[in-house]
Amino acid sequence: MRRFKVVAMTFMVIGGLALVVAGCEPAADDAVAATNPTDNPWTDGVDLSGTEVEIFGAFVDEDGRRFQASMRPFIEQTGINVIYEGSGDFESLITIRAEGGDPPDIAAFPQPGLMYDLADSGHVMNLYDWFNRDYLLQQYAESWLDIAEHEGEMLGVWYRTSIKSLVWYPRPEFEAAGYEVPETWDELIALSDQMVADGRTPWSIGIESAGATGWVATDWIEDIMLRTAPPEVYDAWIIGEHPFDSPEVRRAVEIMSEIWMNNDYVLGGTTSILTVPFGDAPNALFSDPPAAWLHRQASFIPAFFPDGVTVGEDVDFFYLPPIDAEQGSPVLTAGDVMGAMADRPEIRAVMRYLTTGESTRAWLESGGFVSPHEDTPLAWYPTDTDRRYAEILLDADTVRFDASDMMPGAVGTGSFWTGMVDYVSGDDLGSVLRSIDNSWPRD
Repeated sequence: MRRFKVVAMTFMVIGGLALVVAGCEPAADDAVAATNPTDNPWTDGVDLSGTEVEIFGAFVDEDGRRFQASMRPFIEQTGINVIYEGSGDFESLITIRAEGGDPPDIAAFPQPGLMYDLADSGHVMNLYDWFNRDYLLQQYAESWLDIAEHEGEMLGVWYRTSIKSLVWYPRPEFEAAGYEVPETWDELIALSDQMVADGRTPWSIGIESAGATGWVATDWIEDIMLRTAPPEVYDAWIIGEHPFDSPEVRRAVEIMSEIWMNNDYVLGGTTSILTVPFGDAPNALFSDPPAAWLHRQASFIPAFFPDGVTVGEDVDFFYLPPIDAEQGSPVLTAGDVMGAMADRPEIRAVMRYLTTGESTRAWLESGGFVSPHEDTPLAWYPTDTDRRYAEILLDADTVRFDASDMMPGAVGTGSFWTGMVDYVSGDDLGSVLRSIDNSWPRD
């Protein structure tokens, strides 16, 4: 997705935090020359070669490498040196950096709610000063713009979306065992029971994610909420008008617990849930024989599969089944939104590039990526698998964005995450839910 003289990915440990830094050689001494520094659609004819833009986000490991690849064509065309730094502790570090006077030029936010918080403190640019809404409506469906808009300001442009309502399984072994893909929640539980009866462990679950530990649990709860409560309840919950300590949220956690707290169902029990990194959890599907047979995770998870694993052959996925018929077949989504935290011509050029499908092409063509851009051709999707993600989205009765990512940071990336860790560790559910409610910021 972009070319320039790219330096190998460098891993560093800073203050005990593993970071992955991807970028290019500095343009000093004309070491790297842009092919057409003034003849490109990003810089308005201005030669910006030799300038530098830092992007900080939560893309690490293979995701970091794929994002780096997606920036190469821009770098080659403009000569702007784009440096990417990724961290598993992005959520805490971005706030520390912003409040400490050392913000990146651009932040890749997995949580719009966190972006809203930093905008309220004056750390995020209003992109309506850079792009008019008509242009943005050419690039995105209005629903995406609505999510990025806050207090009348456009805070970011969308880069990636993920389909979260998926369950992965080892396809050859699954079919050889005679198992069938469940179409209802009752069938999913019956399948889990059958696997236990066959001497197998159904589920592999891991929620460890450095400073973001707990988000996997919140995803489960959100998916179940959409299947058991009207979308209006979900929408009110996101903005603090429907409490965590409510029958609807409690029921969602209890349904999750029927799987999570059943040691016959989960490989390693709750100890493994708490300690296994989320990116390692699907590995249980690939042992011989599989150590576990089911893993609920989003469309981005193949980036964490072992080398040589082919989706559609070695592993496949099915839609997480509905629970209450009246709620239909909902889909939970997530995404990454790019917010600018400084204003220079080269930053505006990078942000304009990020509003286009071209900025995602290299990553999209690697698979496991869904672009939110209107100018992304279906022909770029490399496999039937990737097109199936889009079909699930199109067939959904209800589509909602990840709730914790929309909530204020103190809750969405704070007490909700930590509360779920506390609950899985053995704390009383009622106390946990009330504690999350009490953490909600009040005017």
